[in-house]
Amino acid sequence: MFTTGFAIFLGLVFIFIKLPRKTMLRWLRYDVVLDVAVTLIVLAIHFGTFSGVMAATFAGLLTSVGTTLAKKAFGYIQGDLYFPGLIRLAL
Repeated sequence: MFTTGFAIFLGLVFIFIKLPRKTMLRWLRYDVVLDVAVTLIVLAIHFGTFSGVMAATFAGLLTSVGTTLAKKAFGYIQGDLYFPGLIRLAL
């Protein structure tokens, strides 16, 4: 179930990487909303078995850690202002 949760998380990471930089940075402004939305959607998809729910919960936990680290590393965009993180991205 942890392997499945990690695979779900990697799929989400690859989707996030493919987003345009500005879109990614705008979404990182709402990191908590993004965490809750991903967790609820993944739980709804994998609901029905204990291992599915545990995999979804683990994927949600990894998503929360990932968005927090991404926000600290790359920053976020609020309105028209870019608040850079440790790594400043060229927009």
